[in-house]
Amino acid sequence: MRYVDQLPYTVQKDDHVTITMSDGVRLSARVWRPTTSTRDPVPAILEAVPYRKNDLTSTRDAIHHPYIAGHGYACVRVDLRGTGESEGVLLDEYLEREQRDAEEVLAWLAEQPWCDGSTGMMGISWGAFSALQVAARQPPSLGAIVIASFTDDRYADDMHYVGGAMLSDNLAEAGTMFAYATCPPDPAVVGARWRDMWHERLDSARPWVLEWLRHQHRDDYWRHASISENYQALRCPVLASSGWADGYSNAVTRLLSHVDVPRKGLIGPWSHKLPHLGEPGPAIGYLQEVVRWWDRWLKGVDNGVMDGPMIQAWMQESVPPSTSYEERPGRWVGEPSWPSPSIQEVVHPLRDGTIVRAGEPGGPSETDPVAERVHTIQSPLSVGQFAGKWASYNAPPDLPYDQREEDGGSLVFETPPLTERLEILGAPSVELLVSSSGRTAQITVRLSDVAPDGRATRVTYGVLDLAHRSGDGTPQPLEPGENHRVRIPLNGVAQAFPAGHRVRLSVSTSYWPLVWPAPSPAQLSVHEAGSHLTLPVRPAENPDEGPSTPFGAPEGCEPPEVTQLTEPEQAWTVTRNLVDYHSSLDIVKDRGLQRYEENGIEVGLRACEKYTCVADHFGSVRGESAWTMRFRRSAWDVRVETRTLLTSDETAFHVDATLDGYEDGRRVFSRTWNESVPRADV
Repeated sequence: MRYVDQLPYTVQKDDHVTITMSDGVRLSARVWRPTTSTRDPVPAILEAVPYRKNDLTSTRDAIHHPYIAGHGYACVRVDLRGTGESEGVLLDEYLEREQRDAEEVLAWLAEQPWCDGSTGMMGISWGAFSALQVAARQPPSLGAIVIASFTDDRYADDMHYVGGAMLSDNLAEAGTMFAYATCPPDPAVVGARWRDMWHERLDSARPWVLEWLRHQHRDDYWRHASISENYQALRCPVLASSGWADGYSNAVTRLLSHVDVPRKGLIGPWSHKLPHLGEPGPAIGYLQEVVRWWDRWLKGVDNGVMDGPMIQAWMQESVPPSTSYEERPGRWVGEPSWPSPSIQEVVHPLRDGTIVRAGEPGGPSETDPVAERVHTIQSPLSVGQFAGKWASYNAPPDLPYDQREEDGGSLVFETPPLTERLEILGAPSVELLVSSSGRTAQITVRLSDVAPDGRATRVTYGVLDLAHRSGDGTPQPLEPGENHRVRIPLNGVAQAFPAGHRVRLSVSTSYWPLVWPAPSPAQLSVHEAGSHLTLPVRPAENPDEGPSTPFGAPEGCEPPEVTQLTEPEQAWTVTRNLVDYHSSLDIVKDRGLQRYEENGIEVGLRACEKYTCVADHFGSVRGESAWTMRFRRSAWDVRVETRTLLTSDETAFHVDATLDGYEDGRRVFSRTWNESVPRADV
């Protein structure tokens, strides 16, 4: 990161600006704007998230908001109601009230004397969700959005469910928000009423996972704020980005395909990070691109921002398996439109453990009948312990590790060593003819790059609860022994397979703990007849659209100093006890205690996740998310502790949760939940 201190405009910062909503609740905002904006108004850019502008996101915010403001914009960072220094309570994500708040903030911004009446929205993750959802409501002042790591489909492509199966991140994210929604405001900002505001949050709190478990199928709860329900509602230009290591890579290409507005897409090798802070690298000069986007669509500058390819993607080169990378080798490739006419959907039949190349015996050009072969698979619950996180945060290291042990419990199809380089760009898919021994079952398919020495690096994967084989709205149970043709889409990716390597497809019936298991184990029979893998092949001779280095070096403003007071801790530990067959994945992310020197607040954050099972007993799986968040300053010391335990049996999910609040070391609030939610697997 190159820190820039000379910008076109001198910037002033207002740390706590209150914006009153129509119901009387006051939201807290931090505003960066040119000092000249009072006499020469500028467009305003809004970012609204629940992650505490006064401390936990202050470093990140200080890199990009003053940078954009220094190029002639008013940047406004708002804490959602019930978080940070904003009044009210936060009860769930993406509620109607939250979206109305954003619309009211935009209207307020447009009326300020330092704003010229035009606005934009930006953000990553929650902030990007908010920008996209609010843009679909078409507020009159909103001229463009910039979004990173987002989804347009809250049910099928978020951290809750995938292919109808529940992700363990459903618990992990609920644990995160259980903690964030119960943290206190800063007395130095809101004054003596901080305690009443905090206890209002504590009193209203509930484990969010309970609500998410009550909606195990696609219903109106998930349709709300999913713009996939009506893409035409989006009428403003959008710059959309994500990373191949993120859980949200699919939405960029899907959005480019379905909306009819000026749009650009960007997908790098990154985890859940903004591209100028991208890990794994290379990070890019993303903020320069953002400023150009705002200049074109909020100021009307004819700067050629729409020239070049519609989508630019990092074509990843082969790498050995690792749980983290500093850099992913590769190159930028571009396509003038999406879907791209240059991408060829190449079908590879699956025959006798082999991925058959197109045109070879047994391939699509073969007219002779192929002998029917049936393979059976019932995977151990240990398949998935090296899967990494659904969405990588790269801290602690959380990418998938060597797949060879996972493949031992899977059905495997593989190409012979490739005779020439193969590049894919897009979403592979698998079609299988399957039957099940039970009425419920899951399939996970993984695509790996296998090096000549045998090491297997996972490239992408897909999951399907077979009850959702015909859609997510009305799942249907399986009839044991009955054949079903199913299609499993894999996550999109750009990946090069070198000559001499092999492409491996692995099929398993479990992927714990990334995916919560089905109610009971089932054996699947996979019939070769008609089963195939489809790869989106980008021809090697296809010229790359645009320059080979289309982005400048990452730059931003230097953030204020943060002092590390205690040592941070990171851990990702897999253990197996071969006496009682107890297996465990333990994750620790502890920032240690940090002091934000600009305002003197000291903050500690420790998050622990634990996923366990015993042998292959599906009823033994347990997930736990525990958080401790501490805030202190002279004469003020507050701590929040949350714990959520999720278990299940064949008929129900069981949630046991606790919330404790401490002031000056004394517990001042405590509540316990013990609730069950019926399973709705079929």
